[in-house]
Amino acid sequence: MTRASSLTHLLESLEKIERSKSQVSVEDVLTAAGRRSFGPMLLVAGLITLAPLIGDIPGMPTLMAAIVLLTAGQLLAGRDRFWLPQWLLRRHMARKTFGKGLQRMKKPAHWIDRWLRVRLPWLTGYWGSRLTALTALIIALAMPPMEFIPFSANGAGLALSLLGLGLVARDGVVLLLGVGIMVTTIIVVAVNLL
Repeated sequence: MTRASSLTHLLESLEKIERSKSQVSVEDVLTAAGRRSFGPMLLVAGLITLAPLIGDIPGMPTLMAAIVLLTAGQLLAGRDRFWLPQWLLRRHMARKTFGKGLQRMKKPAHWIDRWLRVRLPWLTGYWGSRLTALTALIIALAMPPMEFIPFSANGAGLALSLLGLGLVARDGVVLLLGVGIMVTTIIVVAVNLL
């Protein structure tokens, strides 16, 4: 598939997942997003966590955290193609729920894409993407307890979405915004757990 360069383009790629299936697997989503690209994979994990209906499924934030942990860890280890275990790739959700979630995200995606541009591109290069992977690892490690704190998983989903979007669009300002939301979300979670 061609490399996603905007949120709208990524959503369009996800819509093309085989429509004859009654369920959409994690493998279907990752194949549509691009199995070699960390930015789109991170963006998809964030969008699924953030999406109405999809992200509200119990266990979904933790599943997305597992994907982020595995892919970010592999990026930091220097792999150029991501491996995920079959049990994770086979996890699935109803096509109807997946489609509704994508439809609700279309309007915001068009609005967001208007604001994206190449800014601070050094933050999206080799070292910047490693720093982003480290930030994503921190978010993923904090996500399982977020399932018990209302709306905190949405903060993690937003942070992951911004990190992925920043990498996809080569927009360092968006990456920095994602880091800021990550720090805020983790502080909120820590305060609620203490």
